[in-house]
Amino acid sequence: MKNQFRAFSEHFNFAQNFLDKHKILDFSKPNLVLERTDDFELRQKILSIPYHKAKEHGLSKGTLWYMKQNAKKDKRFKIYKKVKERL
Repeated sequence: MKNQFRAFSEHFNFAQNFLDKHKILDFSKPNLVLERTDDFELRQKILSIPYHKAKEHGLSKGTLWYMKQNAKKDKRFKIYKKVKERL
């Protein structure tokens, strides 16, 4: 019971300090612009690279294999900036 009260007390103090500093709580939705990194052209480019030319692009065969597996699926996938620059 003491631990629960202490946790509640700490949260309450944090909320009080936060409200004292900011005075206003803003619950408006931020304007987000999401940009896809896996467009159709990039998928086609990944699928067209043969495994024996992976090193020319600075990629390992394993990385290229996983990228091809993801490109074949209809789901979204992430490509790291460093890898994308090499394509």
